[in-house]
Amino acid sequence: MTDPATPAPRTGDAATARSPRELRAWRNAVFAVFFLSGLSMASWVARLPAVRDFTELSTQGVGLVILGMSIGSIIGLVVAPVLLARFGARAGMITTLALVSVGLVLIGVGGSVFAAVPLVVIGLAFFGFGNGAVDVIMNVEGAEAEREIGKTLMPLMHAFFSFGTVAGAMLAAGASALGLPVIVHLGAIAALIAVAVVFAVRYVPRREELGDPTDASAPRPPWPERLRANLAVWGDVKLLLIGAIMLCMAFAEGSANDWITLAAVDGHGLDETAGALVFSVFTVSMTVARVLGGPLLDRFGRVAVLRALSATAVVGIALFIFGTEPWVIVIGTALWAVGCSLGFPVGMSAAADDPVNSAARVSAVAIIGYCAFLAGPPLIGFLGEHFGLLNALLVILGLVVAAGLLAPAARERDRTA
Repeated sequence: MTDPATPAPRTGDAATARSPRELRAWRNAVFAVFFLSGLSMASWVARLPAVRDFTELSTQGVGLVILGMSIGSIIGLVVAPVLLARFGARAGMITTLALVSVGLVLIGVGGSVFAAVPLVVIGLAFFGFGNGAVDVIMNVEGAEAEREIGKTLMPLMHAFFSFGTVAGAMLAAGASALGLPVIVHLGAIAALIAVAVVFAVRYVPRREELGDPTDASAPRPPWPERLRANLAVWGDVKLLLIGAIMLCMAFAEGSANDWITLAAVDGHGLDETAGALVFSVFTVSMTVARVLGGPLLDRFGRVAVLRALSATAVVGIALFIFGTEPWVIVIGTALWAVGCSLGFPVGMSAAADDPVNSAARVSAVAIIGYCAFLAGPPLIGFLGEHFGLLNALLVILGLVVAAGLLAPAARERDRTA
């Protein structure tokens, strides 16, 4: 029996055995990419009010402008496997985060220099495409690193995305307090991201199965052939069930990010300050759960943890929807966040269990999961308009129950029932 903490050799790797130092550097590089993605997202969101005021957009106009980002994100999710097959993970992460940086600069110019709404839309399209694509690529890379290191790391990697959002929000608040124009703030963030990703990916190993050039003397299959192999994993029913778990949990997470503040204010009658506090409770609880989740998964296994978290999310969402006292709503919010915190990273790890085409498998479930982030919030908004926002959240209650029922699909390959 092999030691689970000892990385197993991989066929096709540039190096069949990496030193602990190399593995740590690889892990930290992926942490950095997750952090940069979160930093970019929070930087844009935090300066949205300033962009709206400068361009004199209505609320409906803001929604239409953000649609450009959503469309770009969907395209990025779909194109990410092509980028991986054609250019590899290193070049893919540099290219996509470079597009994020370009998008931030265009948003800053159109939103604080020329009051050009079309330029803001174009910037958001670049921004959305880059973040959508890098989300898939960095999760592929993170799952590969986790599998070679032999410890559950995906929850912590997603926690680094949360750390990036916290840092981005704090820097944006500071920039706003100092009266920095949006272009100066977003331009500085864009430069930081573009430089940092080039430095970080130097520690990402080249792997032939991800499209990275390794041995120039050994010809690789043409990239269209590699792409066809990547797309073939969509016929794996178990993989689609793992994707369904991620979709359900991502729906719960994404809908909370977009609607929990309004639900607290409009649905429960809390004031705006209390609504902001409720959202803060959600983000902090989510981050803490992801930091602590890895050891729990290693000890109890994915199925037990997913079932427990599904039950936790059900209790939390029910308390949030039906609670009448503020303290009940806050407790429900915390349990909601903890309950859906590990669904997405656990799905990534489960998809990477199969050493055959693991990159393509992770890419497939990432696409499924991120579709929930994009489609879930508008669906809740539509239902909330017709049935009330709190009633609309009942859909999430059903989805987290489904995630718990599907949990066996994520069972580790080496763990018995």
